[in-house]
Amino acid sequence: MNSQQYPIAILDSGVGGLSIFKAIQRCMPHLSIVYACDNKNFPYGPKSAESVTQCISELAENVIQRFSPKLVVIACNTASTVALSHLRLLSSTPIVGVVPAIKPAALITKTKVIGLLATPGTINRDYTNRLIQEHAKNHAVIKVGSTLLVELAEKKLRGVNCDLELVRQELTPFFPEQSKSPIDTIILGCTHFPLLLDELKASAPKKVNWIDSSEAIAQRVSSLTNIGETSLPNYRAVFSELNESALTLKPYLQSLQFSQIEGIS
Repeated sequence: MNSQQYPIAILDSGVGGLSIFKAIQRCMPHLSIVYACDNKNFPYGPKSAESVTQCISELAENVIQRFSPKLVVIACNTASTVALSHLRLLSSTPIVGVVPAIKPAALITKTKVIGLLATPGTINRDYTNRLIQEHAKNHAVIKVGSTLLVELAEKKLRGVNCDLELVRQELTPFFPEQSKSPIDTIILGCTHFPLLLDELKASAPKKVNWIDSSEAIAQRVSSLTNIGETSLPNYRAVFSELNESALTLKPYLQSLQFSQIEGIS
């Protein structure tokens, strides 16, 4: 596969990385992209660090060998917080990770009470705790881990209506006093969660700042790529297992202008 055809590869275990894809697409609309989904090993969130590292390493190796991208984005907070260093040792291909946006949230909050909404794995990682110590040590950070919201995002992109009551229940720890709770900023520390932004806003008892890393990642990718524009960008989605669940994403992927949907092998 010609590296000029797919200069960027985006990797995730599910559809969360599509929030990163959309940000990069907006920032660089003429750039061809391959999106690789490790749906065979989805979800990464509940897995051990060792298991996540093995899964994302195998996916990255396969994608780099097949598509020779000039840059790889690990569009998964869980994988990024445990495997970035390991992945960078495996290949000379530049790799950009996605980590919780602790620093931007700490800068924007007025009350110094911040929420971190992520997978259970991400909120408990040493990497995440180091980010909090480095950028928000004088702030109160309420951490909530949710696998249910990941599942709801996956279903939403497959055409299933999202139950707002379930979303509201997941947000409850952030708002013990409902609208009087001091929290004013919530970090979306999983790339699935921006896909549920409308539902999150509708379910919160008060207006808050919702912070995610997608635009920052797009700007980072843009600064690292020196690739000429093409008049007809091509978007290709590959799955580690091309099963019925993957195929139900076809309408949504086509709405994002993906022209090819296939198994990775």
